[in-house]
Amino acid sequence: MIKKSFSLICILFFFSGFSQKLIEKNLVSDILESTRNLKIYLPEGYEEDNKKNYPLAVVFDAEYLFDAYVGNSVLFAAKDKAPKQIVVGISMKKTRKKDTYFNPNNGNLTASNTAFYQFVRDEVIFYMESNYRTSPFISLIGEGTSANLISHYLKENVPFINSYICINPTFSDFVGQQFQSYNLTKFLKEDNTFYLYTNNSTSFSPKKQTKIGELQTGLSSLKLKNFNIINDTIVTSNSVSAISEAIPRAINKIFEIYSAISKEEYEKNIKDLSPIDAIAYLENKYLEIEFLFGSNLGIRERDIYAVESIIIEKENGDQLREFGKMILKLFPSSPLGDYYIGRYYESGKQIKKALKQYKIGYGKMDPSDPNSDAFYENILRLGGM
Repeated sequence: MIKKSFSLICILFFFSGFSQKLIEKNLVSDILESTRNLKIYLPEGYEEDNKKNYPLAVVFDAEYLFDAYVGNSVLFAAKDKAPKQIVVGISMKKTRKKDTYFNPNNGNLTASNTAFYQFVRDEVIFYMESNYRTSPFISLIGEGTSANLISHYLKENVPFINSYICINPTFSDFVGQQFQSYNLTKFLKEDNTFYLYTNNSTSFSPKKQTKIGELQTGLSSLKLKNFNIINDTIVTSNSVSAISEAIPRAINKIFEIYSAISKEEYEKNIKDLSPIDAIAYLENKYLEIEFLFGSNLGIRERDIYAVESIIIEKENGDQLREFGKMILKLFPSSPLGDYYIGRYYESGKQIKKALKQYKIGYGKMDPSDPNSDAFYENILRLGGM
């Protein structure tokens, strides 16, 4: 009993952290000819910084998915694994069947499904973009038949959704033909990045597992450089448990580019690059983060260190100066840029220039900095005082 009570207290404490940023909105829909309830979460700091933009997540089935998604988005942002997000949830408790139950005879959307589809596209997203500081990155999140409806947004001639998160999807028997009709190669024409997440689960019926498995096999054969297929399988005996696991797994993959360079990213994308290409990769990574997510992070210091060995060890360190200039431009008060430029001059036997650069860098450091003595050794090594 004590254990359960403690867990409940933790959950209540966690949710109270963002309860003050929740907004309830009754949106009058011309398309549906009714009023729909929206729950809107604004991330911490939204009111203080009136220039920063945030990715938009549209969560279907807000009655049970909204809090779960918001909680995970807060956690991932706190751990610097994803950007802070604006989240809007659409309440569907009384209308889910009307909104999302497709025609089982052919897999097509019904008239009421199509109306809800248009409501999300033309009214909910329009309202959010008109009233809140959203970045161009939009995610749709749904479960069951809502996940199936989300997959239909793939047919838009001009894609405007970046990530399609289909949790425990309930697809029709015609899902294979439907996906073929979406002509996913059209995404290659877009100067943008896209993600499609679907999960299978051992908790599903054998028929459902087969259906999703066949779709995932077909999707895995697609090789589209800017359209990322995330085929997941969750081992659990409970489909509710699969929902709770799918959300963080989807967020982790979809916002992978936002995170600092991981060992996997380094091994896959960076280790074989030339120094010039490694510098370009680093710059492009952060330009894409700023464009997609509205987050101007500069460049994390740990990512600078991640490519450092390539810059120093390859091509005789010829790109050290350019590397140092890039860092000075981003972090003029940091000694790192001066250090790399000093290394460049030292390797070229230009001792006076190297010594000058090391002294400039050392002058930026606080004497209490534990790295200051090691930095000063560069000056002593070249005979400077």
